[in-house]
Formats: sequence, C-alpha cells, structure tokens
Amino acid sequence: MIPRLKTLYHKEVKTMLKEKYGFRNLNMAPKFEKVVLNMGLGIDGNDSKIFKSCEEDLAKIAGQKPVSTKFKKSISNFKTRKDTKAGLKVTLRKNKMYEFIDRLVNIALPRIKDFRGLSSKGFDKFGNFTFGVKEHIIFPEVNFDKVDKIRGLDITVVIKSNSKEHSLELLKRFNFPFREERSN
Repeated sequence: MIPRLKTLYHKEVKTMLKEKYGFRNLNMAPKFEKVVLNMGLGIDGNDSKIFKSCEEDLAKIAGQKPVSTKFKKSISNFKTRKDTKAGLKVTLRKNKMYEFIDRLVNIALPRIKDFRGLSSKGFDKFGNFTFGVKEHIIFPEVNFDKVDKIRGLDITVVIKSNSKEHSLELLKRFNFPFREERSN
C-alpha cells in the first residue's frame, strides 16, 4: 500500500512547488531522500541491558532494526574508548520514510509538552533539516512503563533541493509545525 504522504507529494505538492518557483519540469522540485534517526548513548552504550532496551525502543519507533555506532577515538575526559558503542542510528527510505514523517508530524510532535514549533534555523547549506527531540517517549509505539530512562533523539530529514527556501517550503506543505520567527 502506498503511503498517504507519498501520493500527496506526487499529486499535489510537486506541482505546487513547480508553479511557485518556476521550475522547468517536475523533477526539479525538492523531494525527500531519507530520514536518519540518531540516539547517542555515551557511557550507557557499554551496559548491554541499557543498550538492548534502547535498541528495542528505536526499532519500534522506526519500524526497522537500528545499527550501532562506535567511537572513532579514545577521549579520557569523556570516558570513551575507541571502538566501543556510542549510540544507535536508523536510516529510513522510500515508503517507511513517508510513513515515519506522517507519524512524526501528526502524532509525535503534538505530544511534546509546551511545544511552540520547530525552529527554521535547523537547515544546513544543502537544504537538509535537523532537529532534536528531548524525549523519545513522544512516539506512541514506545511503552512509557517499560522505559528505564528518557533519552533524546536527533532527526535529520535529507532533502534533495537547490536551496534552504525550497526545502522549507516542502516541509511546510507537509504540515511541519514551524514557529514564526520574529524580527526585532
């Protein structure tokens, strides 16, 4: 079954962006390439029980098994050793990516306490959007009672685009809740 947001993109959003920015063809319109979820564990990565529970939580959130990341070098002040577990990451593409974006925008982000909107300053020079979530329990897939510690989560939406403005407009068309920046 094709995700709801994928059909919305191909039927409406693509043509709206083409008309708004005057692209010569539909393939010049910005589009999602992938979504990367990252959960850094730090020292807790050494504890196999904590690592396993975080791995299960991230697998429930993403819908696929995460990959463990390792430290590249040893730093004594941070109590890290080379090639020990640093965290977990998941890369979502195609249909799973669209389904995750739909759940993120419509279910998870509204569950954040005192949520004022996402900052539009999270774009890099390539048009990719990155933001952090302080509590991974905002996703309904995670059972709140079984969580030992609330952890943060970094979400990167990689967008194939020519500029930040095009990427921002694409995300606004998919109802990403951006806060209005005030100019003083």
